[in-house]
Amino acid sequence: MISLISILASLAIGCGASAYEREAIWPEAVMPDAQDHQFAAMTDESRKKGFDPEKHRVAYLEWFEAPEESVRNGGCMILISGGGYNSCCDVGLVEKWHRELTALGFQCVNFVYRTPRPEGLPIYQSAWEDGQRAVRLVRSQAEKRGFDPEKIGTISMSAGSHLALMLATSSETPAYERIDAIDGLPCHINWAIVNAPAYVTTDGERGTPAARQGYGKDVKLSSCFRFDSHTCPMCLTHGGADPYTPYGSTLVYRQLRRMGIPAEVHILPDKGHGAYCFERAVEFMRQMGYMGGPEPEEDIFLRYGDDSDRAIYARENLWPEDRMPDRQDHQCTPYIEWHIPAELKTTAVQIIYSGGSYEGNGPDWFEVAPARRYLNSKGMAVVTLKYRTPRPKGLAKHTTAWEDLQRTVKLVRSKAAEYGLDPERIGIMGSSAGGHLTLMGVTSSRHQAYLPIDDIDRLSCRVQWGIGIYPAYALTDGDEKPNSGGGNADDAVLVPEFSFDLDTAPMLLIHGDSDGWAAMNSVKTWEKMQSMGIQSELHTLALRPHCFQKTASPGTGSYSWLDRIWEFLNAKRFL
Repeated sequence: MISLISILASLAIGCGASAYEREAIWPEAVMPDAQDHQFAAMTDESRKKGFDPEKHRVAYLEWFEAPEESVRNGGCMILISGGGYNSCCDVGLVEKWHRELTALGFQCVNFVYRTPRPEGLPIYQSAWEDGQRAVRLVRSQAEKRGFDPEKIGTISMSAGSHLALMLATSSETPAYERIDAIDGLPCHINWAIVNAPAYVTTDGERGTPAARQGYGKDVKLSSCFRFDSHTCPMCLTHGGADPYTPYGSTLVYRQLRRMGIPAEVHILPDKGHGAYCFERAVEFMRQMGYMGGPEPEEDIFLRYGDDSDRAIYARENLWPEDRMPDRQDHQCTPYIEWHIPAELKTTAVQIIYSGGSYEGNGPDWFEVAPARRYLNSKGMAVVTLKYRTPRPKGLAKHTTAWEDLQRTVKLVRSKAAEYGLDPERIGIMGSSAGGHLTLMGVTSSRHQAYLPIDDIDRLSCRVQWGIGIYPAYALTDGDEKPNSGGGNADDAVLVPEFSFDLDTAPMLLIHGDSDGWAAMNSVKTWEKMQSMGIQSELHTLALRPHCFQKTASPGTGSYSWLDRIWEFLNAKRFL
């Protein structure tokens, strides 16, 4: 076997790191597709005065210090910079990842591949060759450095994320011909944290921003991603306003779901090209067991079990006596409840209601009471709704609940000023069937659900935002039951009762990846809104089922989900 070149260093260069060890990826004179204009260096090094590219032709690994014994989790993270395949420019990100992931117990190694783009080859070719070789070298050092050779993950940005997707989906396709015994080792990775992947859709695969924003019948995933049998679980993050389109992330996520591979996608509205949601990536790794087994799950009512932050409570029937539309004797009487905190810190108001298959619902259920208590603790007023159930006879399952929701929004608007609230800052939130109901309220407020009965009905039922928690019945393969095809097929489309009218509001959507009422209900809703120019927020949670939040493990997304609501309301300036 040709010996490997190891370059030991203790200089604080490259990524601003402390002591590290550099290891050349290729033996001398056998690097495939070598081109004279390419070199391997992070930009803080390559832009220094006197930099000599002749001394930096070979791609390399930069091994950082081992984590403390007390926190080691047996995993290794390969850090991959972006830079358009023209440089490795994410010096600050690599340092942040190194610092935070080492503290979490991972052995970290920076992978510096050849740039700028090769001539006469795909833009990623030399980097992919370097990447497959790098993974093999990392795997070869597992015993020496104290990590499991089958606990190797990547974290990446932009073009580096395109490269990470190549490593994650296409390890069974050789990028180069074998040169030594190292190449007998497998080059698959075990998971990937993929930030803002560039060049993923066919309208940008040649190395440009997505020409049509990744949207269109003829725009697809680039065929360079093979999605072979070693394709690994992923956490994909993206900004909703990224010119390297977030549709790339939802399309990758959709393919992973078709293959039954656990995954998450996190998309933040109004954010451009950048690395976001590091905390979500950590929660993903904790949920997946890459940092050791998750802690025991806790019931949500143990954390949000009282109304100590509520100062005013009032209950009122929704409809005047004998004027309720489509009244049916087998249904419950609908009502709303006002929950006003002692100190209002915002004049916005959140309406919340539960799921229950349109067969039952309750304002004190786990889908409602913890959320209203959380928001009350933040200084926000909440109105809870008990809508009519069971399902009406002779009408669509949601008809009477939709009437109740439209009436609720109008009633809250009519009385908001009495409680010191803004009648033009009203949002709605529901789970499961309540999530379907939220989609009705968000997308179809110009569509009259019932004939007006009084002056309150002269008011608008338009809302400013919606929060959908694992919405059910949103796609045609699951409009009356769990999604028969997981919502993954192209012919599973949004159900026709959602009008998506001109008053359609932005949404926050949170869904368990393993939900039978499939996560694609939320993903395809997000995609539809994105196509309309509506910046919404999306989070899916790996391994999590329907009702993901009822019990959850600390440090996972199912445990911290309520914080996504507050972050969304702040980011969209609804508060």
